[in-house]
Amino acid sequence: MGMLSSERVLILSLLCFLLKLSTTIEIPLSVQQVPTIIKQSKVQVAFPFDEYFQIECEAKGNPEPIFTWTKEDKVFDLSDPRIIVSNNSGTFKILNEGHISHFQGKYRCFASNKLGVAMSEEIEFIVPSVPKFPKEKIDPLEVEEGDPIVLPCNPPKGLPPLHIYWMNIELEHIQQDERVYMSQKGDLYFANVEEKDSRNDYCCFAAFPRLRTIVQKMPMKLTVNSLRHANESSSSTEISSNANSIKQRKPRLLLPPPERGSESAVTVLKGDTLLLECFAEGLPTPQVEWNKLGGDLPKGRETKENYGKTLKIENISFQDKGNYRCTAQNSLGIVSHDFHVIVEEPPRWKKKPQSGVYSTGSNGILLCEAEGEPQPTIKWRVNGSPVDNHPFEDDVVFPQEISFTNLQPNHTAVYQCEASNVHGTILANANIDVLDVLPLIQTKDEENYATVVGYSAFLHCEFFASPEAIVTWQTADEAQPLEGRRYHVHSNGTLQINRTTEEDAGSYSCWVENAKGKTAVTASLDIRNATTLTVSPKNPRIPKSHILELYCESKCDSHLKHSLKLSWSKDGEGFEINGTEDGRIAIDGANLTITNVTLEDQGIYSCSAQTALDSVTEVTQVTVLDVPDPPENLHLSERQNRSVRLSWEAGDDHNSNISEYIIQFEGNREEPGKWEELTRVQGEETTVILPLAPYVRYQFRIIAVNEVGRSQPSQPSDHHETPPAAPDKNPQNLRVQASQPKEMIIKWEPLKSMEQNGPGLEYRVTWKPQGAPVEWEEETVTNHTLRVMTPTVYAPYDVQVQAINQLGSGPEPQSVTLYSGEDYPDTAPVIHGVDIINSTLVKVTWSTIPKDRVHGHLKGYQINWWKTKSLLDGRTHPKEVNILRFSGQRNYGMVPSLDAFSEFHLTVLAYNSKGAGPESEPYIFQTPEGVPEQPAFLKVIKVDKDTVTLSWGLPKKLNGNLTGYLLQYQIINDTYEIGELNDINITTPSKPSWRLSNLSATTKYKFYLRACTSKGCGKPVTEESATLAEGKYAGLYEDISTQGWFIGLMCAIALLTLILLTVCFVKRNKGGKYSVKEKEDLHPDPEVQSVKDETFGEYSDSDEKPLKGSLRSLNRNMQATESADSLVEYGEGDHGLFNEDGSFIGAYAASKEKGSVESNGSSTATFPLRA
Repeated sequence: MGMLSSERVLILSLLCFLLKLSTTIEIPLSVQQVPTIIKQSKVQVAFPFDEYFQIECEAKGNPEPIFTWTKEDKVFDLSDPRIIVSNNSGTFKILNEGHISHFQGKYRCFASNKLGVAMSEEIEFIVPSVPKFPKEKIDPLEVEEGDPIVLPCNPPKGLPPLHIYWMNIELEHIQQDERVYMSQKGDLYFANVEEKDSRNDYCCFAAFPRLRTIVQKMPMKLTVNSLRHANESSSSTEISSNANSIKQRKPRLLLPPPERGSESAVTVLKGDTLLLECFAEGLPTPQVEWNKLGGDLPKGRETKENYGKTLKIENISFQDKGNYRCTAQNSLGIVSHDFHVIVEEPPRWKKKPQSGVYSTGSNGILLCEAEGEPQPTIKWRVNGSPVDNHPFEDDVVFPQEISFTNLQPNHTAVYQCEASNVHGTILANANIDVLDVLPLIQTKDEENYATVVGYSAFLHCEFFASPEAIVTWQTADEAQPLEGRRYHVHSNGTLQINRTTEEDAGSYSCWVENAKGKTAVTASLDIRNATTLTVSPKNPRIPKSHILELYCESKCDSHLKHSLKLSWSKDGEGFEINGTEDGRIAIDGANLTITNVTLEDQGIYSCSAQTALDSVTEVTQVTVLDVPDPPENLHLSERQNRSVRLSWEAGDDHNSNISEYIIQFEGNREEPGKWEELTRVQGEETTVILPLAPYVRYQFRIIAVNEVGRSQPSQPSDHHETPPAAPDKNPQNLRVQASQPKEMIIKWEPLKSMEQNGPGLEYRVTWKPQGAPVEWEEETVTNHTLRVMTPTVYAPYDVQVQAINQLGSGPEPQSVTLYSGEDYPDTAPVIHGVDIINSTLVKVTWSTIPKDRVHGHLKGYQINWWKTKSLLDGRTHPKEVNILRFSGQRNYGMVPSLDAFSEFHLTVLAYNSKGAGPESEPYIFQTPEGVPEQPAFLKVIKVDKDTVTLSWGLPKKLNGNLTGYLLQYQIINDTYEIGELNDINITTPSKPSWRLSNLSATTKYKFYLRACTSKGCGKPVTEESATLAEGKYAGLYEDISTQGWFIGLMCAIALLTLILLTVCFVKRNKGGKYSVKEKEDLHPDPEVQSVKDETFGEYSDSDEKPLKGSLRSLNRNMQATESADSLVEYGEGDHGLFNEDGSFIGAYAASKEKGSVESNGSSTATFPLRA
């Protein structure tokens, strides 16, 4: 026994080392190994609506495993015709045919080969029966009002979960409350019945959702006898009072059942939900309370349901065990019940036995520890048989471990550890494979790898070896193993090269060596350029409601472009591929656009690039700017008559510093509620002394300003009222207004409400003639205007206006010079002469009028002129006066835009602010001849190979006696060069055309025509044309309408057209057949023909075929030029009247008899016209 203990200590000391060796190796399937179950079913339910039921068991091994099954620990035969076994697998299907209930039970799968046997956990196959309530006759229940009653449900057994409902025959739920309660088992409890509880259709429904089944219990009848009818001689009030006093009672527990006594035990599994229920009968209805003895109910996991009758605790732990008490109480008494809650747990692994690969002569240990409540028992098996029967006598077996030494290949086996308690069983298989093999490299030879500069490279060399092997890596250039901090070989053979450079590219070899030998594979490594990103703009500051555009510029290795993917995120949360659903944030590859930016858009935006080899992220901080929040907590201090200190707290500036504050006030007595700006202060300040005016009840508010804009105004401050005082200033902008001579209406800008400084504001107006040694005249007014009559016209006066109120006068006023009212000038200037500048411009000179005759402020002189006649034809013109004014004191003026070769009259007058004075005597002058305007048109009316005939119109204005025309022409063929300009003087003014000869054939010319007087020639009118080639007809431009033969031809055509229209009109009145109708007569459609005969009668088109019965003229008032074929006109545009062959069903009538057709025969067909 002592030797065993020492061996155990030795084994435990080597435990970690042995576990490391045995658990890190995955055996390739090409190597012989014991079976391993890789897939199995858990619990399988045979739902009646499934076609088949599959019980799975799959395993791997070498040699390939053979599968057998047990049911209830007895060999199960798979030869039943309803069982279909899968090939190369232990999985089988049970067809849903006939009765399959005998298949119900617990199954185990065994996978075996020559090296060992693996077994599955138990697989339970459940064949649920169809739940049904028993057919029974339920006797009616009759109770008195106030009594308790329980309606039993007793639902049938079935596949969980089970849901129970109490409803009436109309499928309306029975209302539950403090008085009525349904227990967890489904019974319906009444603490005390009321008369309204009487009904004959209490139905209990049991629902099994996994079976898609709901069953109903037979309806129950409950009759509640009212005590109010017990003594009909008593009043209803007395009866009710007596009944209540008789039935009132203290609580009595119905749940838990009374036979359990005052306490009971409840067992719940760890992690499940604990449900405790407590229901008491009594009158008044008892109230239920819950508490835990010696502790508190678990907060956050406990809830009270069903009006406190159910205590629910979720996710039960061992700390929740203990005693829970429910207390039912009413005004007559109290009753309680204690629940002793026991928390237990099914088995779970603490140390699960691990499979391992061992070499010959090595030692090993298997550990198996499980936890649970009650404590699980451990059973060991080898190859599915109890460990007591296994053939390895050297194994040392303890309840929680098995150790073995000097392992040999024949020790290969599958060990099973099974832990169980009353709540379940768990099973674990542990493979013991004893192998000695040459290293087997599982990575393909000549693999190509790639990575990015600066990243780590991983070159794989996965292998299997037993005994343990050593892995080394070499480059193709050197035969020595790679060494250095950048190189690391993992236990699975993978080479990791850290912080790669371009020099790391090349070929590598992996060597794996153990006691049985060594093997190798080669690999190559390519180094790619790293992907880079640039997000622009960098850290933008964007105002709210603007548009933000971010661009992510990426650069990557050409070999990686096909795998490059860009994505955007904000504060670590990715966007959808195309942005947000509302379209406000749109993503188009490298572009991210946010419209109508909000404050919530502020944050860190990341652009990420992902390639097959690397990933990189670039961020930009987006700052959203907005107007500031309004200042807060306005406070007034240091209150004085003419000043006050205003202090405040700044609001949020929303990422943009406050540049200034605008102080506004309200207190204008004339415009209450109107806010005006008082002053501005720098954004760093939060206090200011404000200058104030007297006699104002001030209230202040503040607006903060930053680069984005202005905040909303702050809340107003308290009021501050200043005392009244005399005015500080006098009215400004004194001026005069007069509507008649000698009148002087004095006006000024009145003082604003804030400038009046007190009540009773008036204005003291004083005036006197300027420079005169006389006393000031004075008048006091309340408005801002005063009318004064003076003895002279337009005389200067000194005027003063002073503001006064009830507290005194304003400062000494300043004098202002104003003039009395003006009168019209009373004399006219004298015209000295009119100098002719050219045919359309003259200079007029005159003498100015004396200053004392102006009677006001001279504003200037006015010239009036009008044309009296034309010197060309001597016609007189009606008088149309033209006016031209010249401001200021001057004695000449230029009159433009006159007609040439005409006679004019001209006058001059002076004007002032009052108006114009008298005109001078008319001065008569004549304008000389000028050059004419351009001819009205120039046309080419005939062209030949060497001649062109031109025609033109007279100028609109001749401006003199026309002496002739100047005709010029030159070659302008399609080149940049133009020909020499040729002149022809036409001295006959009346000639309207000219024939040019000796021109070149097939040549383009440009023609210029100017009209001339004795003063010269005017602007030209131009035209272009080309001569014809040899042999072409030269009279193309001759007016064909002047030829007699053409006129005769047109007359003949018109006559023939008139005759043809007359014939058509006559035939229409007589009627005619459609060609379509003739076709129908040859091949009639019996159904259509029947419809026509019985409903519509005969029909006709408008050209050939008459209606049966010789219909009259469709429209006797139709104009001769109108089309008689228009169905739209006569049928009101309904194209739906046509048949498929082009005919139309029905008929159409004249507009004067819409909807009917008149017949001359023995019958008349009447039918509607479709609109």
